[in-house]
Amino acid sequence: MKILVPVKRVIDYNVKPRVKADGSGVDLANVKMSMNPFDEIAVEEALRLKEKGAATEVVVVSIGPAKATETLRTGLAMGADRAILVQVDDGTEVEPLAVAKILKGIADAESPGLVILGKQAIDDDSNQTGQMLAALMGRPQGTFANTVAVEGDHVTVKREIDGGLETVKLSLPAIVTTDLRLNEPRYASLPNIMKAKSKPLDTKSPADYGVDVSPRLKTLKVAEPPVRSAGVKVADVDELVAKLKALGIA
Repeated sequence: MKILVPVKRVIDYNVKPRVKADGSGVDLANVKMSMNPFDEIAVEEALRLKEKGAATEVVVVSIGPAKATETLRTGLAMGADRAILVQVDDGTEVEPLAVAKILKGIADAESPGLVILGKQAIDDDSNQTGQMLAALMGRPQGTFANTVAVEGDHVTVKREIDGGLETVKLSLPAIVTTDLRLNEPRYASLPNIMKAKSKPLDTKSPADYGVDVSPRLKTLKVAEPPVRSAGVKVADVDELVAKLKALGIA
């Protein structure tokens, strides 16, 4: 079985984002970029399934500028077999529906038994691509995966919901999105980083899959949240009640 793992290049989670002076978006100049953390978990889970003998090949794919090659090389260094970059112009924001349509085109060409992707990207937190891909392909989906187990022609997914855990059994091929507690991603060793440079990496364009990535949404303004004011200490309950009354709360 082949596993397809989409990965996204985002601002590193340790970096504090800065808003552009004109409020048009987030400033990406001279900012450290890395693989979306949820996608790292997806790559790790695909590799573990391969190591267990449930899969024979892991293919990582990214949709972004030429610099996204670095993100794909990270996936290859972790252990993926080959990579596909669907290149768009630098600065182009590809919306979740366009991403899902491109991934459908890749899946139609690659015929993976399983598509594993992060539940969301930490830059826009949309949490839409996996569900849209499942709908476009007409495949069963297991979102927010806490545990993934492939058994013959089915995959069992324990998924995190508000009330605890829900277990679903899906017929393959299927779509799975990963949650934080699924696993701990491995670090790429230096020998594997060197080997990754010689692994196959194909470059495509959205047009190859007949997808128009023109934005359908318009960002009106981006602003940082207001700074929270400091709290106030009170000496006793009577003073607390007086403060609440003054604020019109009590």
